[in-house]
Amino acid sequence: MLEARNLSKRYDGASAPALDRLNLTVEPGEVFCLLGPNGAGKTTTVNLFLGFLEPTDGEALVCGIDSAQDPLGARAKLAYIPETVTLYGALTGLENLAYFTEVSGAPTPSSELPPLLLAAGLPEEAATRPVRFYSKGMRQKVGVAIALARRAQALVLDEPTSGLDPLAANEFAALIEKLRREGMAVLMVTHDLFLAKQCGARIGIMAGGKLATVFGADDVDHLGLERAYLDLFRTGEIERRVAGEAA
Repeated sequence: MLEARNLSKRYDGASAPALDRLNLTVEPGEVFCLLGPNGAGKTTTVNLFLGFLEPTDGEALVCGIDSAQDPLGARAKLAYIPETVTLYGALTGLENLAYFTEVSGAPTPSSELPPLLLAAGLPEEAATRPVRFYSKGMRQKVGVAIALARRAQALVLDEPTSGLDPLAANEFAALIEKLRREGMAVLMVTHDLFLAKQCGARIGIMAGGKLATVFGADDVDHLGLERAYLDLFRTGEIERRVAGEAA
């Protein structure tokens, strides 16, 4: 489970907080998608959960572990897949998986590694090819396999389908749904409204460091979500909500 409790972050010299009293819970078996423009506070939220930043106030909890007080303990429960998964191009997918599980402190018997790549959707014949020949979507699947090997209970995704073609993006969305059914708590940061509707159980829109609104994915269709998102920013509704919460 992922939980933000009155989570705030203010950078030195900034006139306003990058993140302002965020309260958010992602339960096991749930996908929560965060939308919002650049500078809305999404990346700051991710970095606080990962323990890369210390909060000014509040807590970022990973399976009940405070990521600021015990970053190693929190990261042991959490996997992170960035927009671009960094792997060693000269190594095969299988070798990258073995290496990263070893250095993460969760070594896995070599016999168990190929099935993990298959479970992540990587074609069997690709596992023994150098990663420099992989597409971006294939690299993302190795990242998912690493998360599976580490037995992570929560997953944070930052623009995971950016730059993927529609087929690869759809395959990745299906993989996330599989992880959700297996009980993983997933927090996905994205600009892709279609992906958010496809994957998310709940969809939040951030602006000005605040979680301005939350939709149930079943309560809005793709067009309705797009209209709601655009209306919030075009009409200044977000600014009014943010100002109202601050008052």
